[in-house]
Amino acid sequence: MPLKKLGDEDSVQEALLPAAAAGSSSTPTWTANSADHGFQAAALSNGRPKGYYLPSAENEQDPASRYTGETQDALEATVRRLDSKLANKRLRGWYSYAFASEVFAVCSLTLFLPICLEQFARDNGYLLPDKTTRCVLSPDPDSSVVAFTPDETARCVVKFGWIWIDTASFSLYVYSFSVLLQAITVISMGTIADRPSHRKFLLLSFAFIGSTSAICFLFLPSTSPVWPLSALIAIVSIVSFGASIVALNAYLPSLARSTSEVRQKAANVERLREAGDVRRTSAAATAAGIVGPDADADPSGSFGFDGVDNRRPRAEDEGEEVHGEEGDPMLIRALEDYNTVLSRATSRISSRGIALGYAAGILLLCIALIPVTVWNGSTFSLRLAVACSGIWWLLFSIPTALWLPSGSGLKEGLRWERSNLTASAIRRRSSRRRGGGDESNWERDGLLQDDDASEESEHDPTILQQIGEAWVRLGNMLRPAEMRRLRNTFWYLAAWFLLSDGFTTITSTAVLFAKTTLLLPPKSLIIVGLLTPAAGIAGSILWPRIQHVFHLSNKKVLVILILLASLVPAYGCLGFLPFFKGRAVGGLTTAGELYVLAAYFGSLYGAFQAYARAVFAELIPMGEEARWYGLFSITDKSSSFLGPLIVGLIADATGNIRYAFFFLVGMILTAVLPLLVVDVAQGRKDAEIYSNEG
Repeated sequence: MPLKKLGDEDSVQEALLPAAAAGSSSTPTWTANSADHGFQAAALSNGRPKGYYLPSAENEQDPASRYTGETQDALEATVRRLDSKLANKRLRGWYSYAFASEVFAVCSLTLFLPICLEQFARDNGYLLPDKTTRCVLSPDPDSSVVAFTPDETARCVVKFGWIWIDTASFSLYVYSFSVLLQAITVISMGTIADRPSHRKFLLLSFAFIGSTSAICFLFLPSTSPVWPLSALIAIVSIVSFGASIVALNAYLPSLARSTSEVRQKAANVERLREAGDVRRTSAAATAAGIVGPDADADPSGSFGFDGVDNRRPRAEDEGEEVHGEEGDPMLIRALEDYNTVLSRATSRISSRGIALGYAAGILLLCIALIPVTVWNGSTFSLRLAVACSGIWWLLFSIPTALWLPSGSGLKEGLRWERSNLTASAIRRRSSRRRGGGDESNWERDGLLQDDDASEESEHDPTILQQIGEAWVRLGNMLRPAEMRRLRNTFWYLAAWFLLSDGFTTITSTAVLFAKTTLLLPPKSLIIVGLLTPAAGIAGSILWPRIQHVFHLSNKKVLVILILLASLVPAYGCLGFLPFFKGRAVGGLTTAGELYVLAAYFGSLYGAFQAYARAVFAELIPMGEEARWYGLFSITDKSSSFLGPLIVGLIADATGNIRYAFFFLVGMILTAVLPLLVVDVAQGRKDAEIYSNEG
């Protein structure tokens, strides 16, 4: 019987109940393909295990009608939670926040905010060596009127507190402190954000704080005596942005599992597992000599589902692996199909989020460039550009507040998806069954469970306790024994440490190279800044299609993207060859080449960000997404100093920034080595075991 679209009540019951539940036959036949399994439920009539119910001439009652009300309630809940329309609504909520927040990264974080902070400091700074002449001579340097600078080559310093600092370093110090505080914040919020009932609240809280902080720039002129507050406002907005993205990424695995194609594959696996249960039970019952109904059998009966402890013999009670993949090639194939579709769904959602974010960033960048260009980059125009990104961030977060799930609205799928199919996990479930108690079977081993239901406790920990627990868990995560348990996850983090820094350094080095070596004017640099994210949109959409056509895994796509990206600095190295010297094209010697490389690199960079996030989603323990994405973010930020530092040293030592391209090629290719060591399939299993035993 073909499986209909998930979310339909009949299809769910077909996936989980005997076919007779739909009234198709008086003799119940299991919904899994009987020809494939060589098994018919009717074969149990000559030797059925204790507790099974089969129709007879005296009693033709439908097995589905004999299920308890609790069972029917659970199935109805399953239908509601697998509703495809609701899943699409949640995806729109996730996409809307990517559309809302990425403008702050594209427009403010990488462009206007550093310039704005430097301008704040310059408007209040003095020229060396006497520190008496103002850097900017204007009645109102913050106005839309262009300020006059007496000597643009002189060094400008500003007194911040009790020390004098270079105005060019002011924004760097602010960013460095923001990265440190952001790392502390994402670590501290890990345990809190891993509780689905708190995750949405954290995301929206940080979104509100970050966006309103950016808007505050509009109301703080550089002539104000409290202008140093600009540093505090910038720090709060940067930290809030990073923390909200960690909470957003934590939604990615569960949203991928809620897509219709993944639900269909999950239902196929569930049907095969349940059919395998019945097949093994029949063999066990025959071997045990159970050939007829038991007088002590539960009158309500059970067909293919676990009942109370004495309903039927279970292989797992003997310590065997009931749901193991060995010996059932169809189940193995179904699980492989499920993992493949889940990986593609994760990368597709991640890529679309990146594409939408880039599109929003480009749109607002074009809008913000109008006042910046008209007012010749005055401090007011820069403050207005930063504030516009905050307004955009705040407004488009409203759909996220309406559509993104929280608490009981966030489901993780069928129970077998939430629990590892290993003997250790099954033995724990078996011991809980034998332990008895009032807990119903559907609650112990049901098909679905509320995420927040599992985290309810008699004594809910306080915020401070959860923050302390987050730091303790971070220490435990970084212990050598824990790193060995999740060796593939940490190998990937090692590769990410180099890759994130390498890709970021390529962009910053290219801008410096264009300004100092190719001598491009500011307008040309703006064109480069627009080409890169615009091509990133195309790449984020194109690469998932390439993956589907060539049947590539997420990891393979990521490796291909890295190798292709290494060609950008390698092309710059060709400029040292005598063959290209004096030629119009070749070795990155013209502005036209830079435009082409900017579009080429952008098409790779957008997809790289999407697939890097998607691959990591496959390697982290379920239920700890926020904590691990926090570590993912920290690894990214902690490496951001390494590449620029070495590039700066190379430029100072050689006087030619082109030599830095050799370093970038080596850095990118070196990062491929730990990535090749990563076994995603084994890493997924290790994460499942870690989650179960944790």
